[in-house]
Amino acid sequence: MTETVASELPAQAFPVPRGCPFSEPAEYARLRERAPVSKVRLPGGEQAWWVSGYEEGRAVLADPRFSSDRRKDNFPNPTGDPRFRERFRRQPPSMIGMDGADHSAARRAVIGEFTVKRLAALRPRIQQIVDGFIDDMLAAGTRPVDLVRALSLPVPSLVICEMLGAPYADHEYFQSRTAALIRRSTPSDERLRASDELRSYLADLLARKEAEPGDDLYSRQIARQRTGGALDHESLVSTATLLLLAGHETTANMISLGVVGLLEHPEQLALIKSDPAKTPLAVEELLRYFAIVETATSRVATEDVEIGGVTVKADEGIIVSGLSANWDPAMFSSPGELDLERGARHHIAFGYGPHQCLGQNLARLELQIVFDTLFRRIPGLRLAGPVDDIPFKANASIYGAYELPVTW
Repeated sequence: MTETVASELPAQAFPVPRGCPFSEPAEYARLRERAPVSKVRLPGGEQAWWVSGYEEGRAVLADPRFSSDRRKDNFPNPTGDPRFRERFRRQPPSMIGMDGADHSAARRAVIGEFTVKRLAALRPRIQQIVDGFIDDMLAAGTRPVDLVRALSLPVPSLVICEMLGAPYADHEYFQSRTAALIRRSTPSDERLRASDELRSYLADLLARKEAEPGDDLYSRQIARQRTGGALDHESLVSTATLLLLAGHETTANMISLGVVGLLEHPEQLALIKSDPAKTPLAVEELLRYFAIVETATSRVATEDVEIGGVTVKADEGIIVSGLSANWDPAMFSSPGELDLERGARHHIAFGYGPHQCLGQNLARLELQIVFDTLFRRIPGLRLAGPVDDIPFKANASIYGAYELPVTW
């Protein structure tokens, strides 16, 4: 067995900011080839194991000896600010920070909201939402249009608002808070304040749902808890916070990046324009290719575990890089090529194992509807300027674009 010691740590802090949406950082490829499980330094100065290989990454995410509990000492904290760990310790964890039976119970409580049957029932409404925002784009008469503001962000925001029972009129309030949370450059005080304000907003919404329940996820969770006993307000707020943030930020950024990827690879775009039946496969390849979430797959070892010939000791933090794993040539041949017919459904853009993303099929559905509808209704869509001028989120925990000017 081998072990990377502190003196061998790369000078570059990990995760590495992306310099280009169409390539992984060179440091990832070098580490993956040299040592797919390596010690690295986080921006806050902490050390953690960095897993860059596909097989090694899946092994970590499927192994119950690696905990998702963010309250534990040495759980990777890229901010370097100990107040975030203390915050996690004071609040009930959401399911993303639970292990074992607690995680299974929390997941079972909401999984009925994401069944194939319920999502099939949502399809006409999502189609209506997408068409409505495209109607607005076409009717505005001004170009270029910022696709982030016109379509990418409002579609998943409205979908998750309707699922939770949150008024869409509040979208600017919660979007500004979630945006602050995912920017790595946001000062710690501002991020903590954004977290408090988002939780306060969802606590107020919970109180309104208690008084006047509706046909929505939040109301059904209240009814479920009342049936079993007293309401656990704080845990419901934690669940709603996770669903609200993950339910729109990830899909919104994938819409924008997917459009950029398709427009910059016209021969690939032509495949789904001529045959929309290929769009589901296209979505999987776009998810693999961009792999927008880097550190949600952080863990901490609860005992000594050997991964990739390296011993990760108990209480050591570890991060599986979804981007690096999804660009592993041992699993995906020519990973730097966007190949919409690759059939890459076994990527780990949604994670892997017990914590695999609960809302992944909702995200897939939204992406399929957006891509098919957008390019059918605006076949001449193109970028309004060079791709190098697009302000990408190079240093955010969820990669994407701040703006996406398009025209037709």
